[in-house]
Amino acid sequence: MIALTLILIAAIALLVSQTLRYELTALLIIFALPAVGILTPAEAISGFANEATITIAAMFVLSAGLAKTGAVDYVARLATSVPNRDPKVILLVIAGLAAIPSAFLNNTAVVIMLIPVVLRICQKTQVLPSKLMIPLSYFAILGGTLTLVGTSTNILVHSLYMQAGGDGFGMFEFTPMGLCYLVLGGAFILIFANRMLPKRKVLSQLLERQHRSRFVTEIILPDKSRLSSDNLGGLIAGIEDVRILELVRGEDVLLGPPNNTEVETGDTLLIEGTPRGIHTLLERQGVDLASAVADTQRVRISRMNLQVVEAVVTPNSPFFNLRLSEVGLNRLYGIKVLAIQRMGRHLHERLRELKLQVGDVLLIQGEESALYELQTTGNVLLVEGVEKTLRFPKNAPIAFIIMILVVVGATSGWMPLSVLAIGGAALMMLVRCLRVREAFRAMDSAVLLLIAATIPLGIAMQKTGMAEVLARGVIGIADNFGPTVLIGVVYLITSVLSAFLTNNATAVLLTPIVLEIGHEMGIDPRPLLVAVAFGASACFATPIGYQTNLLVMGPGGYLFRDYMRIGLALNLILWIAATFLIPVFWPL
Repeated sequence: MIALTLILIAAIALLVSQTLRYELTALLIIFALPAVGILTPAEAISGFANEATITIAAMFVLSAGLAKTGAVDYVARLATSVPNRDPKVILLVIAGLAAIPSAFLNNTAVVIMLIPVVLRICQKTQVLPSKLMIPLSYFAILGGTLTLVGTSTNILVHSLYMQAGGDGFGMFEFTPMGLCYLVLGGAFILIFANRMLPKRKVLSQLLERQHRSRFVTEIILPDKSRLSSDNLGGLIAGIEDVRILELVRGEDVLLGPPNNTEVETGDTLLIEGTPRGIHTLLERQGVDLASAVADTQRVRISRMNLQVVEAVVTPNSPFFNLRLSEVGLNRLYGIKVLAIQRMGRHLHERLRELKLQVGDVLLIQGEESALYELQTTGNVLLVEGVEKTLRFPKNAPIAFIIMILVVVGATSGWMPLSVLAIGGAALMMLVRCLRVREAFRAMDSAVLLLIAATIPLGIAMQKTGMAEVLARGVIGIADNFGPTVLIGVVYLITSVLSAFLTNNATAVLLTPIVLEIGHEMGIDPRPLLVAVAFGASACFATPIGYQTNLLVMGPGGYLFRDYMRIGLALNLILWIAATFLIPVFWPL
């Protein structure tokens, strides 16, 4: 138990700090458990053959098939034509776009598909992305709680329960509770999102469509005494076709700074304009033109007619944890990097040595054809070019039918969900909804390896008696207050852990504990398992607790505290609701 405790502490520290890639952490866990004699080698690698791992891998492929054929895009295209500019009406549209597909598809894939759509809605309605991007993520999370296949967390809890000898959960057994979540959470978002979310412009919105072929670059201000003015307005006075998009002073970033902002020596300005206008500014003020990153070195920018767009690093991107110099954007595509945004901070210095993380936003510059080629790889999500992402090819109905057959087959009990999901994934490739290479790319290696590693961790907790010790500790806290409080305690522990660990890792670690609680107390463990499933899925308070939260951070221009402001309140409401609703649907 001492050895297992040390492994758990090390694993949690690595997952929270992201010092190593998730895949490497997972492999180290698998190695450590038999190396110290806790598990046999067969038990340590049993996660790879677990039904949950296989089912989730197949569901990734099914979601990719629907995304590749543009099965959701037809509805999304209709949504962009909504003329109403009322934020509540727009939020209702986004709720339908995100929640309904997320009940059957991987919600990360749904959010990746819908980010460009929501940005297009913002352009047409003049609503700021900062008012819509977090709701997009939250609605996708809430939609994922509606069915057994809506989120990998539900599939994990279901499979581990069956592995322990339980009956598992039905395809739509979570639906009544999920609908309550969607109604309560959706009402909160509709009422408070506009008030609680920041009014903040992002770079992609500052770059108006008619100016996207113009040049965007950085300039660094020299000694203040050499400048013709003490404020930003004076710097560009009389210079046509130049405007200041962003002021960077140390770690402080100001988007769209007012003209009366005083300048300081060493300030960095992100400006947009024509080559003639920028040349005039450089000559008149004596400022220095900054440079872009081209793989292993910084280079002066010689061309001023390239497109500048933002690219978000996606969860399954091979760019994750690679230094920018190792990615090879310039070598492969002729694309240069102007800046990187992470957790709301704009980074300009030492970019070549910076290791990319999921959710990082890269401000990149290149030919339109090169940018399109980069987008088709799926390694990043370009937040521009919305029209190119909207499509409805002939294979979309076939993809729909395949998904419906999987759901109907699992609901009827004809075959186990894992077998049906594998069959559906094979059909997606057979009818060419996506290619084999695309199917393997759709399988998120970080998620799958982490599941394969945490499943043996759960076995080790049971084998060493740690699950029993922890279960008795939870029982000791809640035993005097009745089963309803016990459900609330389990949900709260799960929710807090999910804010810092991945939702899947939290679910796998806590499932054996709640099964032991049910055994010790002689009660049905299903309500406690539901508390784990919903507590792990419904994570709103941090951008790192759920992948969709991290994905919308850059396009929405959010800071860490923006999630805390609205997410903590939503977590509290749903915690109280779950405490009293779970015993209604699953009596103890």
